[in-house]
Amino acid sequence: MTRRTMRIAVNGATGRMGYRQHLVNSLLAIRADGGLDLGDGDVLWPEPLLLGRRAPALRAIAERHGLDPVADVATDLDAVLADDSVDVYFDAQTTAARPDALAKAIAAGKHVYAEKPVAPDLAGALALARQAEAAGVRHGVVQDKLFLPGLRTLKRLVDSGFFGRILSVRGEFGYWVFEGDQQPAQRPSWNYRAADGGGIAVDMFPHWEYVLHELFGPVRSVQAHVTTHVPRRWDERGRPYQATADDAAYAVFELAGGIVAQINSSWAVRVHRAELVEFQVDGVEGSAVAGLHGCRVQHRATTPRPVWDPDRPVTEDFRAQWQPVPDQDPDGHRGCFRTQWELFLRHVALGEPWRWDLLAGARGVQLAELGLASSAQGRRLPVPELSL
Repeated sequence: MTRRTMRIAVNGATGRMGYRQHLVNSLLAIRADGGLDLGDGDVLWPEPLLLGRRAPALRAIAERHGLDPVADVATDLDAVLADDSVDVYFDAQTTAARPDALAKAIAAGKHVYAEKPVAPDLAGALALARQAEAAGVRHGVVQDKLFLPGLRTLKRLVDSGFFGRILSVRGEFGYWVFEGDQQPAQRPSWNYRAADGGGIAVDMFPHWEYVLHELFGPVRSVQAHVTTHVPRRWDERGRPYQATADDAAYAVFELAGGIVAQINSSWAVRVHRAELVEFQVDGVEGSAVAGLHGCRVQHRATTPRPVWDPDRPVTEDFRAQWQPVPDQDPDGHRGCFRTQWELFLRHVALGEPWRWDLLAGARGVQLAELGLASSAQGRRLPVPELSL
């Protein structure tokens, strides 16, 4: 067996997503399982280089997880990118800091992988995609929800023709994010400051773009209303601040083929559903309700006949009339972030097919940008097809 080492600079390793999802649950988990099997006796061994501004915090993470607190820690981005041993640059910083760092990494000839959104605006996102294509480097953007069991099952139902002609998609996402005064907030304060790249539309519309695009078809138009329901919050030090970014977005998307998708996104809603996000898909032949992990269906042949009678209490248990769909992934669920990391590493090492590139990331930025513009202008806006 031959071990192929791949050095990966992880910028933002001290952040919530960079540390937990990408470092611990993905790269270190791959190492814990003996590396990534590439076939023919080759194993890819990821070597993380923790990059950030706070050296003590980076060293503490390195020591906690058996990495070298000196050799595997860095605070100088330029020096890291000048290091020929670094193969891949990964960015999990705040959105505002991401484009410049990605541009530097591409210019240095590094393969790049990034959290979304890849840039604060469409022009910046497209510039990165064009730069990466011209440089001939491998590039990708995180589109994690595609690799969760519920949505993979939903994709399988779509591909099998279960729904017949699909009519509509309805999505509900969100939960109550504490203001920070009585209980600590579950999200960082920058999420609620527009100047720092915060806002739920910027955060979630890129997700909805790739989910809708991959499962049902490209988005052709958007009509949205975004708002800030909770204008006053408290930061990590207990200081009050004014929330300048939206915490709720209500949108209607028209997809290719006439499918209508309605998705509500809110950090100011209390959960009354099976999962924090659920999608209901209705087609002529059947319907499905999928979360990130579970999926239930109701076929045309088993659809009951509800009768509207407002004078009588409902006696039917409508939820019990749906059937669960088994998860048929033979490998089991090892984590959506890890699954996409493994695909990207195989793409870099072997050139295997890959479609979640920076242009796909730019589509997400475009949808967020148009959603905000739609809300500001009070009208539906077309979503032009992007190309390089």
